[in-house]
Amino acid sequence: MDGKFYIEINCQQKNHSDERVCGDVFLSKKIREEGRIIVVLSDGLGHGIKANLLAILTSTLAANFMEERSEISRIAGIIMETLPYDQVKKLNYSTFTIVEIDAEGEVKIIEYENPKSAIFRGGRLFEPEWNGIILDPEKFPGKEILTTSFKAVKEDRLVFCTDGVVQSGLGGETFATGWGQENFEKYVLESIREEPDISAVKLAGRVINRANLNDEFFPKDDMSCAVIYFRDPRKLMICTGPPEEEERDGEYAGILEAFEGKRIICGATTSDIIAREWKKEITDSNVISDPELPPVSTMEGVELITEGILTLSKVNELLKSWTQSTKLGKGPADEIVKLILDSDEIHFLAGTRINVAHQDPTLPVDLELRRTVVHRITRVLEEKFLKEVSMRFF
Repeated sequence: MDGKFYIEINCQQKNHSDERVCGDVFLSKKIREEGRIIVVLSDGLGHGIKANLLAILTSTLAANFMEERSEISRIAGIIMETLPYDQVKKLNYSTFTIVEIDAEGEVKIIEYENPKSAIFRGGRLFEPEWNGIILDPEKFPGKEILTTSFKAVKEDRLVFCTDGVVQSGLGGETFATGWGQENFEKYVLESIREEPDISAVKLAGRVINRANLNDEFFPKDDMSCAVIYFRDPRKLMICTGPPEEEERDGEYAGILEAFEGKRIICGATTSDIIAREWKKEITDSNVISDPELPPVSTMEGVELITEGILTLSKVNELLKSWTQSTKLGKGPADEIVKLILDSDEIHFLAGTRINVAHQDPTLPVDLELRRTVVHRITRVLEEKFLKEVSMRFF
C-alpha cells in the first residue's frame, strides 16, 4: 500500500449442513508490481460440489479480467455468457462481488446479485453512490450489475457476504423472512462499536457465527462473510541465528530492540546473544507442548523464544498446510504461526553464522539452512497469506 494504512482481508465460511464442500468461493490476489489487490466472493447456485465448481469458474474469470483492467461491462458480459443460465427459473448459476483496491486506496466494487456490500466509517454506515449497468435484455432480462467506488480512509471496513448470511433464520420464529440486510448491517455496526479495533478475521467470524445461530447451527445454505479492514499495520520481527561476524552482535541486538512491534527469537545461541546485549535473563521452561520440539523460553521484551531451524521448518509446514478450518496446538511452532497470522508485516532478521550442530550427518536430511527456511516461509506468507515480508541477513 502507500504507507498510510495496511489492508487486512479475511473471509470466514460455513458449509450447508449436509455438505462437506462450500458452494461459495473466496479469492484474493495481490499484483505487487502495481500495488493492486483484487478480491472476489462468488456464490454458486445451490450447494455442494456443483456450486463450488461454478463459483470457482466465476471467481477465477473475474480475478483474471480485473487483473487485465478490462471494462466492467466486458467482465460481466463474459462471465454471464460463460456460466450456464437456467431459462426456466431465470437464474444464473453463480453470483459475485468483486473488489479492486489500487495503490492509492481507491476502492471499486462490482456486484451481481450478491447481498449489498456494506461500508463502515467513523462508527456509522457509509453510503457511496451506486450505479447500474443493464445487461443484455434479450439474454438476461431485468438483470444488472451494480458498481460503486470510493477513496478508503484509515479504519474503514468493507463487509460483504453471500445470501446464506442475510437469509439465515428463514422460516424460524425470530426471523421468519430471514435475518435480512438491515439486521446484518446493524450487527456489524454493533460489533465495531463494542470493539473498535476488531480484526477482519474476528469480525467475519462473528457474522458467520451469528448467521449459524440464526439457523440453529444447521445452515440451510452456504455462508460466507468477507471483511476488508484499512488500518495501521501489526508488525512482527522474527530474529534467528547469530550474525556472521561476532563483532556485529551489538548492532544485531540493537535492531531487534528498536523494532516497534512484537518480537520472536528462534535459536538458543541467538537468544543468548540478545540476552547478553540487552542485559536480560532468560527463563527456561520444562513443559513439552510439542514432542517434536524443545520447550519455549521467555525473556522480557520478546513474545517467545524457541529453538531455531527445526522450529522454523515446522512453521513453514504448518503455514503451507493451513486452511480456515486448521486448529493450531500449543507447541512452539504453532505459537509462532498464531503470531504470524495475527500480524501484517513480518520482518526476518537472520544471522548467517553456520551452526556446527547442523553439520551432523546423523540429523534428518531435510534439515535446511536458516536462509533457505526463511526464504520458504517468506514465499508462502507473500503468496498464500498476502503478508508484507522483509528479510535482512547479517
